[in-house]
Amino acid sequence: MIAKELRVSVRSVERWRRAWREGGMEALRSAGPANSPTVTDAQFAVLEAELGKGSSAHGFDDERWTLTRVQTLIRRRLRVSLSVATVWRLLKRHGWSWQAPARRALERDEHAVELWKKEVWPRVRASRRRPVPGSSSRTKPDSR
Repeated sequence: MIAKELRVSVRSVERWRRAWREGGMEALRSAGPANSPTVTDAQFAVLEAELGKGSSAHGFDDERWTLTRVQTLIRRRLRVSLSVATVWRLLKRHGWSWQAPARRALERDEHAVELWKKEVWPRVRASRRRPVPGSSSRTKPDSR
Protein backbone atom coordinates (compact mmCIF):
# COMPACT_ATOMS: atom_id res chain seq x y z
CA MET A 1 0.00 0.00 0.00
CA ILE A 2 2.76 2.49 0.94
CA ALA A 3 4.86 1.47 -2.07
CA LYS A 4 1.90 2.01 -4.38
CA GLU A 5 1.15 5.45 -2.88
CA LEU A 6 4.79 6.55 -3.26
CA ARG A 7 5.16 4.80 -6.63
CA VAL A 8 8.24 2.89 -5.52
CA SER A 9 9.05 -0.77 -5.12
CA VAL A 10 8.02 -2.76 -2.04
CA ARG A 11 11.72 -3.55 -1.60
CA SER A 12 12.53 0.18 -1.24
CA VAL A 13 9.86 0.60 1.43
CA GLU A 14 11.24 -2.42 3.29
CA ARG A 15 14.78 -1.01 3.09
CA TRP A 16 13.64 2.39 4.38
CA ARG A 17 11.68 0.81 7.23
CA ARG A 18 14.68 -1.32 8.29
CA ALA A 19 16.95 1.76 8.18
CA TRP A 20 14.45 3.72 10.27
CA ARG A 21 14.21 0.91 12.88
CA GLU A 22 17.99 0.64 13.12
CA GLY A 23 18.99 4.32 12.93
CA GLY A 24 15.90 6.48 13.38
CA MET A 25 15.12 9.53 11.27
CA GLU A 26 18.82 10.31 10.76
CA ALA A 27 19.24 7.02 8.87
CA LEU A 28 16.61 8.15 6.35
CA ARG A 29 18.47 11.32 5.37
CA SER A 30 19.53 11.46 1.74
CA ALA A 31 23.17 10.78 0.99
CA GLY A 32 22.84 12.78 -2.23
CA PRO A 33 22.65 11.54 -5.79
CA ALA A 34 23.70 7.92 -6.19
CA ASN A 35 26.19 8.56 -8.96
CA SER A 36 27.56 12.07 -8.88
CA PRO A 37 31.27 12.15 -9.54
CA THR A 38 32.82 15.22 -8.03
CA VAL A 39 35.96 17.16 -8.74
CA THR A 40 37.81 18.22 -5.60
CA ASP A 41 39.45 21.64 -5.23
CA ALA A 42 42.87 20.00 -5.66
CA GLN A 43 41.72 18.29 -8.87
CA PHE A 44 40.26 21.56 -10.15
CA ALA A 45 43.61 23.27 -9.54
CA VAL A 46 45.23 20.61 -11.75
CA LEU A 47 42.50 21.15 -14.36
CA GLU A 48 43.07 24.93 -14.36
CA ALA A 49 46.80 24.40 -14.88
CA GLU A 50 46.07 22.09 -17.81
CA LEU A 51 43.57 24.56 -19.31
CA GLY A 52 46.24 27.26 -19.02
CA LYS A 53 48.54 25.25 -21.30
CA GLY A 54 46.03 25.66 -24.13
CA SER A 55 44.02 23.13 -26.05
CA SER A 56 46.67 22.51 -28.71
CA ALA A 57 49.01 21.26 -25.96
CA HIS A 58 46.43 18.51 -25.40
CA GLY A 59 46.24 17.49 -29.06
CA PHE A 60 43.37 19.66 -30.29
CA ASP A 61 43.59 21.47 -33.65
CA ASP A 62 43.21 25.03 -32.36
CA GLU A 63 43.23 27.03 -29.13
CA ARG A 64 39.47 26.97 -28.52
CA TRP A 65 38.27 25.31 -25.34
CA THR A 66 34.81 23.85 -25.90
CA LEU A 67 32.84 22.08 -23.17
CA THR A 68 33.37 18.79 -24.98
CA ARG A 69 37.13 19.37 -25.06
CA VAL A 70 37.18 20.24 -21.36
CA GLN A 71 35.10 17.11 -20.70
CA THR A 72 37.70 15.04 -22.59
CA LEU A 73 40.54 16.68 -20.65
CA ILE A 74 38.84 15.92 -17.33
CA ARG A 75 38.33 12.30 -18.35
CA ARG A 76 41.94 11.92 -19.53
CA ARG A 77 43.74 13.86 -16.79
CA LEU A 78 41.51 13.44 -13.72
CA ARG A 79 39.96 10.09 -14.67
CA VAL A 80 36.49 11.42 -13.88
CA SER A 81 33.58 11.10 -16.28
CA LEU A 82 31.24 14.11 -16.31
CA SER A 83 28.41 15.15 -18.61
CA VAL A 84 28.83 18.32 -20.67
CA ALA A 85 26.20 20.05 -18.48
CA THR A 86 28.12 19.08 -15.33
CA VAL A 87 31.36 20.39 -16.87
CA TRP A 88 29.62 23.73 -17.53
CA ARG A 89 28.31 23.91 -13.95
CA LEU A 90 31.76 23.04 -12.59
CA LEU A 91 33.48 25.75 -14.62
CA LYS A 92 30.80 28.31 -13.80
CA ARG A 93 31.04 27.50 -10.07
CA HIS A 94 34.77 28.25 -10.22
CA GLY A 95 34.31 31.60 -11.96
CA TRP A 96 34.88 30.55 -15.57
CA SER A 97 32.60 31.92 -18.29
CA TRP A 98 32.10 31.51 -22.02
CA GLN A 99 34.11 33.83 -24.18
CA ALA A 100 33.12 35.58 -27.37
CA PRO A 101 35.62 37.10 -29.79
CA ALA A 102 36.39 40.73 -28.91
CA ARG A 103 36.51 41.77 -32.56
CA ARG A 104 35.71 40.45 -36.02
CA ALA A 105 38.11 38.07 -37.71
CA LEU A 106 40.86 39.75 -39.71
CA GLU A 107 40.10 37.43 -42.63
CA ARG A 108 36.50 38.67 -42.88
CA ASP A 109 35.71 40.01 -46.34
CA GLU A 110 33.05 42.69 -45.84
CA HIS A 111 32.38 42.98 -49.57
CA ALA A 112 31.70 39.22 -49.85
CA VAL A 113 29.40 39.36 -46.80
CA GLU A 114 27.36 42.22 -48.27
CA LEU A 115 27.17 40.46 -51.63
CA TRP A 116 25.93 37.29 -49.96
CA LYS A 117 23.30 39.24 -48.00
CA LYS A 118 21.98 40.93 -51.15
CA GLU A 119 22.11 38.04 -53.63
CA VAL A 120 22.14 34.69 -51.85
CA TRP A 121 20.16 35.26 -48.65
CA PRO A 122 16.93 36.40 -50.39
CA ARG A 123 16.96 33.23 -52.52
CA VAL A 124 17.66 30.99 -49.53
CA ARG A 125 14.99 32.65 -47.44
CA ALA A 126 12.39 32.45 -50.24
CA SER A 127 13.15 28.84 -51.16
CA ARG A 128 10.60 27.35 -48.77
CA ARG A 129 7.69 25.77 -50.56
CA ARG A 130 4.41 27.46 -49.92
CA PRO A 131 1.76 25.17 -48.42
CA VAL A 132 -0.69 23.96 -51.04
CA PRO A 133 -3.83 21.94 -50.49
CA GLY A 134 -3.25 18.26 -51.03
CA SER A 135 -2.57 15.01 -49.28
CA SER A 136 0.40 14.31 -47.07
CA SER A 137 -0.19 10.56 -47.45
CA ARG A 138 2.19 8.65 -49.71
CA THR A 139 -0.52 6.13 -50.59
CA LYS A 140 -3.35 8.54 -51.34
CA PRO A 141 -3.12 10.25 -54.76
CA ASP A 142 -2.68 14.00 -54.78
CA SER A 143 -5.94 15.96 -55.25
CA ARG A 144 -4.29 18.68 -57.34
